[in-house]
Amino acid sequence: MATAAAASASEAEAEPKAGPEAEGEQDEAKAARARRKVLSRAVPPATYKTMGPEWDQQEEGVSESDGDEEYAMASSAESSPGEYEWGYDEEEKNQLEIERLGGALSINVYDYNCHVDLIRLLRLEGELTKVRMARQKMSEIFPLTEELWLEWLHDEISMAMDGLDREHVYDLFERAVKDYICPNIWLEYGQYSVGGIGQKGGLEKVRSVFERALSSVGLHMTKGLAIWEAYREFESAIVEAARLEKVHSLFRRQLAIPLYDMEATFAEYEEWSEDPIPESVIQSYNKALQQLEKYKPYEEALLQAEAPRLAEYQAYIDFEMKIGDPARIQLIFERALVENCLVPDLWIRYSQYLDRQLKVKDLVLSAHSRAVRNCPWTVALWSRYLLALERHGVEHRVISVTFEKALSAGFIQATDYVEIWQAYLDYLRRRVDFKQDSSKELEELRSAFARALEYLKQEVEERFSESGDPSCLIMQNWARIEARLCNNMQKARELWDSIMTRGNAKFANMWLEYYNLERAHGDTQHCRKALHRAVQCTSDYPEHVCEVLLTMERTEGTLEDWDIAVQKTETRLARVNEQRIKAAEKEAALAQQEEEKVEQRKRARAEKKALKKKQKTRGADKHRADEDDEKEWGDDEEEQPSKRRRVENSVPPAGEAEPGSEADLSGSSAPAATEPPSELKEVRGGARRRDVPKVPHDSSKDGVTVFVSNLPYGRGGPPAATLRPLFEACGDVVEVRPIFSNRGDFRGYCYVEFREEAAALQALQLDRQSVEGRPMFVSPCVDKSKNPDFKVFRYSTALEKHKLFVSGLPFSCTKEELEEICKAHGTVKDIRLVTNRAGKPKGLAYVEYENELQASQAVLKMDGMTIRENVIKVAISNPPQRKVPEKPEARKAPGSALLPRQVYGARGKGRTQLSLLPRALQRPSAATAQAENGPATPATTEAPKMSNADFAKLLLRK
Repeated sequence: MATAAAASASEAEAEPKAGPEAEGEQDEAKAARARRKVLSRAVPPATYKTMGPEWDQQEEGVSESDGDEEYAMASSAESSPGEYEWGYDEEEKNQLEIERLGGALSINVYDYNCHVDLIRLLRLEGELTKVRMARQKMSEIFPLTEELWLEWLHDEISMAMDGLDREHVYDLFERAVKDYICPNIWLEYGQYSVGGIGQKGGLEKVRSVFERALSSVGLHMTKGLAIWEAYREFESAIVEAARLEKVHSLFRRQLAIPLYDMEATFAEYEEWSEDPIPESVIQSYNKALQQLEKYKPYEEALLQAEAPRLAEYQAYIDFEMKIGDPARIQLIFERALVENCLVPDLWIRYSQYLDRQLKVKDLVLSAHSRAVRNCPWTVALWSRYLLALERHGVEHRVISVTFEKALSAGFIQATDYVEIWQAYLDYLRRRVDFKQDSSKELEELRSAFARALEYLKQEVEERFSESGDPSCLIMQNWARIEARLCNNMQKARELWDSIMTRGNAKFANMWLEYYNLERAHGDTQHCRKALHRAVQCTSDYPEHVCEVLLTMERTEGTLEDWDIAVQKTETRLARVNEQRIKAAEKEAALAQQEEEKVEQRKRARAEKKALKKKQKTRGADKHRADEDDEKEWGDDEEEQPSKRRRVENSVPPAGEAEPGSEADLSGSSAPAATEPPSELKEVRGGARRRDVPKVPHDSSKDGVTVFVSNLPYGRGGPPAATLRPLFEACGDVVEVRPIFSNRGDFRGYCYVEFREEAAALQALQLDRQSVEGRPMFVSPCVDKSKNPDFKVFRYSTALEKHKLFVSGLPFSCTKEELEEICKAHGTVKDIRLVTNRAGKPKGLAYVEYENELQASQAVLKMDGMTIRENVIKVAISNPPQRKVPEKPEARKAPGSALLPRQVYGARGKGRTQLSLLPRALQRPSAATAQAENGPATPATTEAPKMSNADFAKLLLRK
């Protein structure tokens, strides 16, 4: 640092030179800039890119002879046909790409990636002015990262020629340190300011920069040490006796703060100081060491975790909040936001802490401003920003400009626009002095309400196909203000009429809200009129509205008013009950039709099964008759094929009779079947049967076993030999156990057992991998009889704002083609094409972007796009809730009689279970028949029709 200070001082002394020498230096600088531009077009862009920020530094040492050689190289490059065409093609491509990116930004200025790509290409082309403009535009919309700021600063520093350029670089540094907490930028700022120490006020400038750096990042436990050391080295380089005390002060301040490598700093202080270290400094140092031990677990957790380390930062923030040091709380929030700048909840928590605890205007407004620049799609941040501006007395013009920026931020939901309008209208309402009959603020409020309604109707409804305010909350608020604060009931009634004409007349709560407003600020006549209209229009809770009307007439109305109210309410309720009965009958009829369809399907399946069984029995009898003709009487009889319970991988051992066979019933065992597999094949009518031994499943090995399903049934070769290579990449495979049917056919699923549990967990990553065109399902091996609620679903079913759901895709659309379309709107992290169990595409896909902003922009650009004559639909991923099947008990109608359920055998009611009650004594039940596995349905037994003579006999009996 001493060398740097001396060099900067010498540079400062050399700057005041004037006359021909200075003019010659300026001419040489201009020539260097011209050479840079020529070389940027002559040298291949890839080579220029590799030169990086050091390009300008290399240019400073170029002499005139070198310049002539470089011009000769450029001219030779132009004269060479092959090199000229290659360079021109690259340059033309870059220019076309620059034009495309500029057009994209003119449409959507919030496209972050477009800004970054445009700056990179302009820098590659050597367009200094355009690069500055592009960086300026991006910095006005987004906070720049530390890398982008350092690149910009290095370019500007290399171009700085005089004092004005240095002031421009100072301004850039001031803007850079406001975006994020960046120790490296502060260090660069301090070192660059040392270069201007020879100017007027240079020494004070350097110390001011370093002091501000210490207050900003001096508490940073891992990166704050560099700032302290740079400041001390600068002070040590100034050879003055009075400055020694300044170095002593810096050592003492640093040793009182818990930082990494404190021991080395203490040892350095002991070596540097000629006097013994004071006891107070040693005590502060020991106290800081104790604090360091408390912070180390959280710092080590951050060092071991991978970015963005949100969970580790949250734990660290909670720890700091318990301690309560405002400076350290602010620092840890800033550190967390560097890596999690796109997490709205973190910004909300930080701004809430600043609003409620620190309440420092500059800090609060800076945090809110950076929050909306990082997450402009989050309406909660904009609403909090408007409140903070009002809370700290910012002028009305600034708040209005901020609100206009919020409207152009590109929210992803229609309701977000309603929320931001409500926040702004609340602010305008608080500005109005309602004691005056008319004022400029009141007129502005009314015009803002009118503009809000027009904006929601045109802009929002056109984009989202809904206004976002179905209940007309903004219009209701306007009506209340007119009635209560402006005493303008006429305007309030007009507004409520508009509310009712927008589909709200059928809701009782809307009429009752209007009625309460009339009761408070209107008259009885309008109250009665509103309730009469409510009785006729309400469809959700008409009884409640009728009760309110009758209550009002009972307390305030005349007899005539009472009679009219009773007549209207009775007529309305009768009509409502009639409509409800019809709706119930219609619903019951639909339920009955559905049950009939279910019964028809059951009968069709039963008939099909019986027909198949009959055909199978007929074929077996015919085959048995043919074999009896060939055998003599007394030969060994083969075992009769009997119905047996199907068990996977099980074949009855030789000599054992099956349950239910003739041998089993008679108590003796028939001779075992001794036919070879070829004869069994003939007995089964051509069906192949394999002798597969039964392998019982060992549930104790479930932790090292995975269940694989949805495999192709017609796999070539032994399934175990084909599947083993797929899973050996995950670990040592002990056994691949495929499941076969009794006929020896592979059933499409198997168990894979590993030697270690870690290998089984890694094998779960192979889930949904395509095997011969079908997605292979890999899941944990779990006994569902013991864990009936166990379900494995890989994907989230909640709202994911960074993920899109795309429908209407052509079935031939591939993942690569869709990725090519989607990556134009942001960074695509993953694409999943939805297929059925056979691996056939369903025309659906999920596209995951890096953040919510990119996803929202992709929705705007891709929704309604045509792909191969298919119009696709794109929306934010928000799957509907899965319906849980109701239990039979829950579907019983409330209040219905709980009849005891008939107990039948294990197979239900048999044909021989006849009712012994004579039909003459049977009476049809008045209650509706309760289906075992469905909703209650009306009894199907109808009473016999009676003639006039039958009715006459009934009368005579009485």
